[in-house]
Amino acid sequence: MSFPDITLLPKLATYFNVSIDELIGYEPQLTREQIKELYSQLKNIFANEKFEVAMAECRELEKKYYSCFPFLLQMAILYLNHATLSDAPVHIYEHCIELTQRIRSLSEDVNDAKDALTLEASCYLLLGEPMKVMDLMDEKLHPISRDTELLAQVYQGIGNIQGAIDAYQVAMYQHLLFLICDSAPLALLNAADITKAEQIITRAIDCIDIYNMDELHPNTTAGIYITGAQIYCMHGENAKALDMLERYTYICEHCFFPLVLHGDAFFDRIDEWFLQFDLGNQAPRSEKLIVSSMVEAVEKNPAFAGLMDEKRYKAVVKRLKGVGEKY
Repeated sequence: MSFPDITLLPKLATYFNVSIDELIGYEPQLTREQIKELYSQLKNIFANEKFEVAMAECRELEKKYYSCFPFLLQMAILYLNHATLSDAPVHIYEHCIELTQRIRSLSEDVNDAKDALTLEASCYLLLGEPMKVMDLMDEKLHPISRDTELLAQVYQGIGNIQGAIDAYQVAMYQHLLFLICDSAPLALLNAADITKAEQIITRAIDCIDIYNMDELHPNTTAGIYITGAQIYCMHGENAKALDMLERYTYICEHCFFPLVLHGDAFFDRIDEWFLQFDLGNQAPRSEKLIVSSMVEAVEKNPAFAGLMDEKRYKAVVKRLKGVGEKY
């Protein structure tokens, strides 16, 4: 293109009401590290500015990188994790669906498309449209894929013993998280049968204790304690409910922060795996918002209305607010 032609670009862009990048068909892409850094900045804006200000910043970036599908996927995750800060979360979920549909239809990355499908299904559930989830997902109950275990066997077969160990640790860690995470809703579904519900909660806590999951993934184990407390309250077993809330409070005080994914002496090969995530080992929300939700999960939970006059309950709320004062 000659020099005189270049000078016309701003005028042409103005005439067609588009940016110069759009006019010449330039589609900027972000590296994985750039996406991770932007996400970190944006989640802090959501924590410290008005929701509308944060969304305006996000939408500008979204417009600029509308053809960078890994970035759009992380934006959908960002919106989903902060939608409840909005006065109209429904609109946020609907926008997330627009993004996930764009990713699924245009991205050539199979994993991004799969993750987008899962996010889209989550949004439909939050919108109260389960039948649309059924349209997206296969109704059949399939066994969990053992791709990671198969990869471990491949590593072992070619003599890469350390690679096999890494893969098996990642598989075990994920299966543990699935078991603990699924135990909470399963217990709630069985809440009318206190014996069954208590058995589910107890077995989940046994796994938590054996594998040190309070330290490894407190965000998941917290759900078990809150769920257990709710079920015990339903059956008038306030003392057991408070036992659960005190355990919840302990991990909020001692296990959550700094909130980064990490291994331990047993899972000593998973830290490198975390760093391969699109967001690395960081949490999807800022510590400030996480602490706020910790307190609200107890203080504003209607299931605990019958505990409000209990000294132990008041002590729990005070301790949780003490965590909040640090952030």
